[in-house]
Amino acid sequence: MLKLFRRNGWWTLQLQSTPRQPNSGSYFHSSTTARGCGTESQPTRVASPPPVQVGFTEFSGRGVFAKRMIWAGEMIHTAKPIVSHPSLSSLHAVCYSCLRKLRNQQCRAQSVSFCSQGCEEHSRIYFAVENKADWSAFHEYCSTHGLKYPLLVKRLACMIIANVASADILDLLQPATLSSTMIPLMEKELHLLRSTFADAQISDKQIAFLTGQWYISVIARIRINAFRIELAGESYEDLLSSAAALIQAEAAVGNAVYLLPSMYNHDCDPNTHIVWLQNADVKLKALRDIEAAIAGEELRICYIDASMNRNARQTLLYEGFGFKCSCLRCMSDE
Repeated sequence: MLKLFRRNGWWTLQLQSTPRQPNSGSYFHSSTTARGCGTESQPTRVASPPPVQVGFTEFSGRGVFAKRMIWAGEMIHTAKPIVSHPSLSSLHAVCYSCLRKLRNQQCRAQSVSFCSQGCEEHSRIYFAVENKADWSAFHEYCSTHGLKYPLLVKRLACMIIANVASADILDLLQPATLSSTMIPLMEKELHLLRSTFADAQISDKQIAFLTGQWYISVIARIRINAFRIELAGESYEDLLSSAAALIQAEAAVGNAVYLLPSMYNHDCDPNTHIVWLQNADVKLKALRDIEAAIAGEELRICYIDASMNRNARQTLLYEGFGFKCSCLRCMSDE
């Protein structure tokens, strides 16, 4: 698991050996290839920290900085989600665990499916909790009100009840500022979530963590840190499917929250590209050479469609993320 430790003004990335569920993976991965002397066997993938560190910026809070020279096109690191959930429109079309698009024969219209035995095993413990409950009313409420973040809270709550995640797992992430008008709506979401667990005979002790304070805290962090997962695909058919989905405004297969990728700040002219190919595992690549220098250049991604004009970008960033962008591109009215 990835842990952050404060050291000399920097948050240092460190691999921590902690017990985890089988096949759960770590929340990030950066690998090197090692060969033993005198052997021609397959190379061993050795996990190592990525070439970045988390520090503080002058105006944007925490940020991710280069520890060494990073070359254009270099894979900086990959990351697995802390929590993810399919969009309701993709519920029966993607893997219920990793969000990989399912083949036609894997899709079952009335139930969720997994793309592999590995994903099914990885999800087994928390899915057993989730499968006890009837989520139709909860899903209907989310669909009617256009809500996606409560689905992530639902998944996280099941993981906590199943003891595969801690209730404070998102505490390291920056929370959004919520308006007073949002709170009553969240109370309705929480009531529906708690009642769904209660109807499934989940004990009060097991959902003791599910308080108003916890729910609001988690939603505040998910709102500003969740990524909308749009799979690029690797085949011509995938590209055609993605194009059709974009036309129908259904490109996203789900949403996910990550640890290290959530530390990246925004720039309308980013030096780092974030992409999803086949599933919710995210890849971050350098778009150009990134200097380490003395303090290290900050790595930034674009939160939105960078092809939009300045006014559209500013509006979307303010409404969706609560800030007005002051990057060089915006300041020069591009």
